[in-house]
Amino acid sequence: MATQQNKKAPVTQDKNELESGSVQPDQSEAESLLVTWDGSSDPGHPYNWSRPRKWAITLLLSGGGLVTLMSGSMLAPALKTISHDLHTEAEETQIFLSIFVLAFAFGPMVLSPLAEVFGRRPTWIASGCFYILWNTVAGFSKSSGLLIASRLLSGLGASAEFAVTNPVLSDMWRAEERGTSFAISTFVPLLGPALGPIIGGAVTQTVGWRWTFWVLSIFDGILVVIALIGFDETYEVVLLERRAARLRMETGRAYFTEHMTASERRLCPVLLRALSRPFRLLFTQPILQVVAIFLAYNFGILYIVLSTFASLWIERYGQSEWESGLHYFAIVIGYTIAAQGGAILMDRLWGYLKKRAGNDTAPEYRIPLMLPGAILIPLGLFLYGWSADRHTAWIVPDIGIAIFGCGIILNTQALQAYVMDAFRKYVASASAASQFLRSIAGFAFPIFAPAMYQKLDYGWGNSLLALVFIVLGWPAPFLLWRYGATLRAKGTPQW
Repeated sequence: MATQQNKKAPVTQDKNELESGSVQPDQSEAESLLVTWDGSSDPGHPYNWSRPRKWAITLLLSGGGLVTLMSGSMLAPALKTISHDLHTEAEETQIFLSIFVLAFAFGPMVLSPLAEVFGRRPTWIASGCFYILWNTVAGFSKSSGLLIASRLLSGLGASAEFAVTNPVLSDMWRAEERGTSFAISTFVPLLGPALGPIIGGAVTQTVGWRWTFWVLSIFDGILVVIALIGFDETYEVVLLERRAARLRMETGRAYFTEHMTASERRLCPVLLRALSRPFRLLFTQPILQVVAIFLAYNFGILYIVLSTFASLWIERYGQSEWESGLHYFAIVIGYTIAAQGGAILMDRLWGYLKKRAGNDTAPEYRIPLMLPGAILIPLGLFLYGWSADRHTAWIVPDIGIAIFGCGIILNTQALQAYVMDAFRKYVASASAASQFLRSIAGFAFPIFAPAMYQKLDYGWGNSLLALVFIVLGWPAPFLLWRYGATLRAKGTPQW
């Protein structure tokens, strides 16, 4: 426990003393009871945990991310089989895939505030159990209505990946280490878009499409058991409150933290304020609105590609469901190159810009990573679209899709790190706010994808997507670099 000499720190007493109003400590006594970290090297702070401990938690959350992204893409090779079994039209069948992504818009808006009230660990574990329940139910669906409903609900549980992972990384890893931690933490989940269709195609051909759900439920169940044993809480607000509670119990004195005001000791006001925070951030922070719009288009075109990629190989190239899934490895190759190379580049750019600014830092130091991403996304779309349109050798569309995936990851990495640096205390809510529109786009865009490709084919269809991206995406890095600090300053500070 450390003494904090700060007269602006909010002061509170023990709960019983607050209710009775009988104790009014003077300022010096209140300062002596304020619980803070014992300096920058306090072993209780997640920054100072051992690297094996931090990497174990990082890899566990990566496994959860793998489940989430596999769940989003695993049905792609099975959509025709599901459509036949449940007697649905093409547009409704597409909803089986995209409804899962719609849940990513609303799940983090609830789960992120809960992670800031109750902690990262219980939120992640409870969400995992919720996902397992409804994902298992999806496998028993006999109607399209039940399948859509269970996919939506399981998506809410799976969205803990977006609500908890980035905040945990921010809790444990210092700014200069985040590029490397991002690279590792994103590598395993990025296998999901490839492994999902491959495993989904193989499972569908051997034991039926229902097992595509049950396999993932079993896998996530194993992760939840591991989390119960080895996932330690990382949120410093919760950790300090636990330390204060232990000291109150041991000494009988009214120890408190700077986060524990009298109103915050009552659960209802805390929950109401926390649950509204992502929406307040989205509507009052111009910088989050800009980031959200850009991420929305990125995610929308990504899910157009993911949801229609298998159909290209089955319908145009006459390949089996299993063979069509193998082509998703091209996306993963692009993802992996960008995740690993981008992480190294991000850390080096951060260090260089920090040194050039005399050791000052700014969230805008993450933005230069967007420049190569902004070039690669339309380049990949053009190559993939026109090679598929002209029915070239299979390697050419795969190269195009790898380039596209590389650009998507570079942009996403840069913007996620930007939000983490700009909204340090409420990074969970800020991340949820920035991802809200992107998940809605990820749901909506694939619905019109079949009609777009039917009318424009792959060549002009992807060219349209690329041209719109050029209009939005090419100015974005320059605008954020030049005006990012101004937009952040215009935000309302009461979160």
